[in-house]
Amino acid sequence: MRMMAAPGRIVICLLRNDLRYHDNEVLLWAHRNADYIVPLYCFDPRHYVGTHYYNFPKTGPHRLKFLLESIKDLRNTLKKIGSNLLLRRGHPENVIEDLIKQIGPVSAVALQEEATKEELDVEKSLKQVCTRHGVKYHTIWGSTLYHREDLPFRHISGLPDIYTQFRKAVEAQCKVRPTLQMPEKLKPLPGGLEEGSVPTAEDFGEQDPLTDPRTAFPCSGGESQALQRLQHYFWDTNLVASYKDTRNGLIGMDYSTKFAPWLALGCISPRYIFEQIRKYEKEQTANQSTYWVIFELLWRDYFRFVALKYGRRIFFLRGLQDKEVPWKKDLKQFEAWKEGRTGVPFVDANMRELAMTGFMSNRGRQNVASFLTKDLGLDWRMGAEWFEYLLVRNILYFKKSLLGIQMYIFG
Repeated sequence: MRMMAAPGRIVICLLRNDLRYHDNEVLLWAHRNADYIVPLYCFDPRHYVGTHYYNFPKTGPHRLKFLLESIKDLRNTLKKIGSNLLLRRGHPENVIEDLIKQIGPVSAVALQEEATKEELDVEKSLKQVCTRHGVKYHTIWGSTLYHREDLPFRHISGLPDIYTQFRKAVEAQCKVRPTLQMPEKLKPLPGGLEEGSVPTAEDFGEQDPLTDPRTAFPCSGGESQALQRLQHYFWDTNLVASYKDTRNGLIGMDYSTKFAPWLALGCISPRYIFEQIRKYEKEQTANQSTYWVIFELLWRDYFRFVALKYGRRIFFLRGLQDKEVPWKKDLKQFEAWKEGRTGVPFVDANMRELAMTGFMSNRGRQNVASFLTKDLGLDWRMGAEWFEYLLVRNILYFKKSLLGIQMYIFG
């Protein structure tokens, strides 16, 4: 049923992996260019089917729980500033087309651009919807520390294939853009829109995962929790000043920043982390550890830009280097690996931790991936898709990890 159009400009903001209010350019652009804003999150059914090659469940219970917590938190934040978060189930392009028809003239649809094929396919379809209805299609780049347009390469094809070359060029020639000052009150929604309820794990055929008290990541999703974590790690405990010495730990909450799952969903801005590091260095201390947090954020940037450069090739069996490797698909060996029954205690402990908590340390991931591919000789995509299922990190962040594993395997 078509509702009466609200007088004034309406902008629909599709939020995907930018589930925060601070430093959110999509919402800020809408606030500056609209009289009414419709913040929207879609539970895309394509995220809850099987993985591409081996048909494992694509979104596991730990990541789903973290996502639902993040959505609840963002809705609460938006309500406090006079807005709300609409929730819908369906393909974003279809949901938005229905909304355009429902609420009348829409000025624009705004969203953050992503880097890999599934997300880019959504963007292509959504642009077609906007064209059909005469609606402005506005995208921003906001997922990385350094903006894509500020890179010291004439075109993304000129991105170096070696991280060190990329890092040195960026550090010498680029500046991180400042975080954005967000309004205290956001423009309201047009009237008459049903907000939509937050689904449960059961709605997706999952059960809430059991909480293991031994987990190294006993955290909840959401912007509020992400900002609290930064406050704890930087200012309350000064743990950031020893990060480089402890970051390869395996047990406990505080050996590393643990920012990655929140960064994956955009619950915290990499530029905000950068600004807080610089503030800490000015007010407390600057050392190799504080620099190393930025160093790791640059790695995260690099993988996303590599995904832009190579597209679908990052997921091909032969890798970016197009190497022929006689990969095996021994399901018995794979089952032992994923269930922590290889007989190698370090590998098994990490795989059991992943299954029970959705988390595994960086050092653990490197070791279990190496064992799967270089000791067992199994198709690296089997392990990658198992990680996609179980890791708390969302799909896009997983793809960054997948690319890192691939570069290690083929390097």
